[in-house]
Amino acid sequence: MNTEIIAVGSELLLGQIVNTNARFISSKLAELGIGVYFHTVVGDNAKRLLSAIQVAETRADIIIFTGGLGPTKDDLTKETIADYLKVDLVFHDEAIQHIEDHYKRVGRVMTENNRKQALVFDGADVLPNQHGMAPGIVLRKNNKTYMLLPGPPSEMEPMFANFAAPYLAKLANETNTIHSRVLRFFGIGESVLETKISDLLENQTNPTIAPLASDGEVTLRITAKADFESAMQMLAAVEKSIIERVGEFFYGYDSTTLIEKCVHLLKQKGLTVTAAESLTGGLFQQEITSCAGASEIFSGGMVTYSNDVKHQNLGVRESTIRQFGAVSGECAEEMAICVREKFQADIGVSFTGVAGPDELEGKPVGTVFIGFSFKDGDSFVKQLKLGRIRSMNRVSAVKNALYCLIKHLEK
Repeated sequence: MNTEIIAVGSELLLGQIVNTNARFISSKLAELGIGVYFHTVVGDNAKRLLSAIQVAETRADIIIFTGGLGPTKDDLTKETIADYLKVDLVFHDEAIQHIEDHYKRVGRVMTENNRKQALVFDGADVLPNQHGMAPGIVLRKNNKTYMLLPGPPSEMEPMFANFAAPYLAKLANETNTIHSRVLRFFGIGESVLETKISDLLENQTNPTIAPLASDGEVTLRITAKADFESAMQMLAAVEKSIIERVGEFFYGYDSTTLIEKCVHLLKQKGLTVTAAESLTGGLFQQEITSCAGASEIFSGGMVTYSNDVKHQNLGVRESTIRQFGAVSGECAEEMAICVREKFQADIGVSFTGVAGPDELEGKPVGTVFIGFSFKDGDSFVKQLKLGRIRSMNRVSAVKNALYCLIKHLEK
């Protein structure tokens, strides 16, 4: 069985709100082993909604609608579908009572148009709305299943979880479900990664492999459709093949981020970190402190933007800045050593470079040096050659630092 989701609402097309309903429903249908092949968004217009329904019927067994079930004139989903399918709209007694009880409870007068929300298709199954007014409706006709759900996520999500999902699970009667695993990579571009696993991508059937690039990272989503035990074996086999080729760039699974992985490793090893930041202006420390329990591994750091502060407050020697410049590996290494000693941390990290838009000390925009100093006396510098976009250079510098720390800590 396959599904199309049709979201109704001009506000979606205008960009006033994001269509989170489609994402939520798709993820839940995947767990049921029901495929979603198309997402459609249509405005509050009966003619265009009708056209969307006619197209969906040619390619989907189940059509799920969200939105357009409210009391106003532009809420026309029910009326349009009822007219198209030639079914009557009738009042649902329990829904009317639910709406009336709500208005009594809040001490407000119920306007007549609110009764519209209690209209359902004659002969349809009704899904209770425990968090709002309009009930959900499910009608099976002409070998198709039409499911209407409210638009507000606060109403739609619990209705789907409690009532729609069990209904669809019974309808699908699938023993096989869809299971996914996301592998996260850093330090390798999407095109290079795809080249290294090109044969796996070309020959994929079940499981499937889907690459996605975002903010300097690449993820691979592996998806298998089978019973749980078989799916886990299939996912593990594909993962093994991928890691054999690009494992040096792998850092985590699913929703794990670089900062979460780094903080986890620091806590696990009982190590503390501090930072001296120039071009990143505190962004690294902001990332660290965004994690719960950061105080276990981070007590403080410094933003040393000017050369005077680097020397007077941090302790970088004037001779280092004079001889090599603030934008140099030598300065970055000394910054990392100084800040580690000043804050008595196990690891010191530093950032210096040219974020943009102009050159600095004769060095081009995107020149970045990240220094690392460790309590055992080891230290090193990573140099980056980034692009010309200031904000992206700052973010990329922080992510590269986190990735370097992860790889060092994993050793």
